[in-house]
Amino acid sequence: MQTKTHMLKNIIRALRLAFASASALPFIFGSFVERTGFNLPAFLMGLVAVVSAHLSANLINDYADSRSGNDWQDKKFYGLFGGSKLIQEGVYPEGFYLNSAILFAAISCGSVLLLALILKSGLVIGLFFCIILLAWSYSAWPLRLSYRRLGEFVVFFLFGPVPVMAGYFIQTGVFPDLKSFQLSFPFGFLTTAILFSNEIPDFVEDKRAGKLTWVSLFGRKHAYLAYGLLIALAFFTISINVFLGYLKSWGLFSFILIIPGLKAAKILRDFPTDKIKLIESSKLTIAVQALTGLILILTALL
Repeated sequence: MQTKTHMLKNIIRALRLAFASASALPFIFGSFVERTGFNLPAFLMGLVAVVSAHLSANLINDYADSRSGNDWQDKKFYGLFGGSKLIQEGVYPEGFYLNSAILFAAISCGSVLLLALILKSGLVIGLFFCIILLAWSYSAWPLRLSYRRLGEFVVFFLFGPVPVMAGYFIQTGVFPDLKSFQLSFPFGFLTTAILFSNEIPDFVEDKRAGKLTWVSLFGRKHAYLAYGLLIALAFFTISINVFLGYLKSWGLFSFILIIPGLKAAKILRDFPTDKIKLIESSKLTIAVQALTGLILILTALL
């Protein structure tokens, strides 16, 4: 029988809360791009909607990868890739993940409905349903986009343009907007880099389950080059945004984080088949995304 502490740890593990910064930080950044005014109630409802939708997608991903047999090939829990493994360990059944995914989707939907009332706009409702459908389609039937080499595009879009432009729209009422779209690129590239670094250790299991990722295009030995390109594009777009005046020059301080990004790339190059070693590259990539996001948020505030 689980103790309350153990149950809480398992719920956090099932939700994959370690990745929550991937959706929260770009939304916060987008909310602070324009400082002419700040709608706090709308911001809070938007943040709940974005993070809840993200958690719902995490849960349905574990459910779908269990149903496909993908997560059953290697039942060891690595923490940052390969799923939460709680289904495989017999802690929670598949139904728990499906019901929890529906619950968090409902929480997100409720937040969006309140947001629509606050903003007096029905546009957010239509956009929300498109986004939650895309988030579920990443791994769930019938589209299963992550099984068709489209998962990386979906992640770039859902963790780059979507949260940044959502935060911007909630505060300014402007959508679509070229400035907020371009400002979203660093977040999109860095979160895609997180996904890509996690696909390398999962390559063999993904291939057996018929899940086609970008790693299958490059091979594990050369996948670090694609990873390095994603990191380079993230910081290149930061410099472009500074050059265009969309971002203050303080944003260039984020370039110090190229160092851990290079370290992660070296690990991916030297140990492409060592899952234990690759945990460190995943941690480094998450840190690069989170710290870069914080620097960009501070830059917007300054």
